[in-house]
Amino acid sequence: CTVDDPSYVGDGDCEGGDYNTKECGYDGGDCDSFNEEYPSCTVDDPSYVGDGDCEGGDYNTKECGYDGGDCDSFNEEYPSCTVDDPS
Repeated sequence: CTVDDPSYVGDGDCEGGDYNTKECGYDGGDCDSFNEEYPSCTVDDPSYVGDGDCEGGDYNTKECGYDGGDCDSFNEEYPSCTVDDPS
């Protein structure tokens, strides 16, 4: 497992990117429930999914549950808008 800061592996927070890989034990198990709920969601910061703010971009996708539901009302109001930061 090669990451910038090995102390993040298994620290209780799901880190994305290289941390959330098989080689790193899916961030030492920190990403297990995230990966179960969003198995095809590959964002840099999984903690943004479902945090109450609509992130947009890669977060506002079917794979990521439309940012864990954070973008539902935005998508209803602006169904064709694909900005990176709608909030």
